[in-house]
Amino acid sequence: MKVGILSTLSHLTRRKLAFAILIVASIIVAGAAGFRYFEGFSWLDSFYTSVQTVTTVGFGDLTPTSPGGRLFAIFLMITGAGTVLYSLSVLAQAVIQSEMVQSLDRRRKLKEMEKLEGHFIVCGAGRVGRRILRNLEKQQLPHVVIEQDETKLRDLDPEVANVIIGDATSEETLTKAGVKRARGLASCLPDDAANVYVVLTARGINPDLHIVARAVEEQAEPTLIRAGASRVVAPTIIGSQSMARALLKPAIADFMDSIVAESLDLAFDEVAIGSRSSYVGKFLKDSEITRELSLIVVAIRRKDGELEYQPNGDTLIQEGDLLIVIGKAESVQRMVEANK
Repeated sequence: MKVGILSTLSHLTRRKLAFAILIVASIIVAGAAGFRYFEGFSWLDSFYTSVQTVTTVGFGDLTPTSPGGRLFAIFLMITGAGTVLYSLSVLAQAVIQSEMVQSLDRRRKLKEMEKLEGHFIVCGAGRVGRRILRNLEKQQLPHVVIEQDETKLRDLDPEVANVIIGDATSEETLTKAGVKRARGLASCLPDDAANVYVVLTARGINPDLHIVARAVEEQAEPTLIRAGASRVVAPTIIGSQSMARALLKPAIADFMDSIVAESLDLAFDEVAIGSRSSYVGKFLKDSEITRELSLIVVAIRRKDGELEYQPNGDTLIQEGDLLIVIGKAESVQRMVEANK
């Protein structure tokens, strides 16, 4: 991602550049005052003549004629030309330094991305993509964003996000983003055909990758599934369902909104049970999940993919299970940390 020149300069160089600009402006103002005093020019003609003298242009339409004016012009030519040359050298140094800093930063980012494993890739930094990125940043999860339009990347934190400016449908771009080592990919481009290409390409590179794709139109959902998407999300369908729920069942809508509200201390998460988990081989009623953490286990997805809804206290927790829980964010985080 390109960064502004001033933002990549060292503090000393920025001070030099500001000082050079200030000196040039001061000399032009002083020159205008001098020509106004010695030659009696209007302020506009005085500034015009001063700029001509400092920049050594010399159109010759306005020239000092008095001895004092000519002596002042000689002094202004010598000091002004030197100052302008100094300012140009500082500007050139700033541009070269900026390009070097940006080049080194791009190399550093590429080196960091080459080391990423188990990260998430977000294709598209539009409204949907930026919301996904905010969630990933909030949970401090490693991620890479791919976007062609640089203007959409201005709001991203360059210290947090690993950015690739390129075509997400390209195999080369996805490989550069580390799709072979990634944990998941979200394709949220504003075009269904582009999302299909992303899913096809990513699935071909990494058959085990979890892929979530955005469907702009409803009819694109089966195509994305056939292309290899693990899950397809259609914002228009979800939005209409949410509106219908808010209209017909406002209490349920309020509860669902409270789950995703960032301001409330409530979390809905999934917790993987590994071989070292203290929950392995225990019944739900004997674990601390409900008794100490006050979490509700909504469902359990078994290792073979079977999904058990509303498990009771006699449900046995096994290695490889995925527990879907809801409760206070702090308690959910404690459970996640305990099962890493």
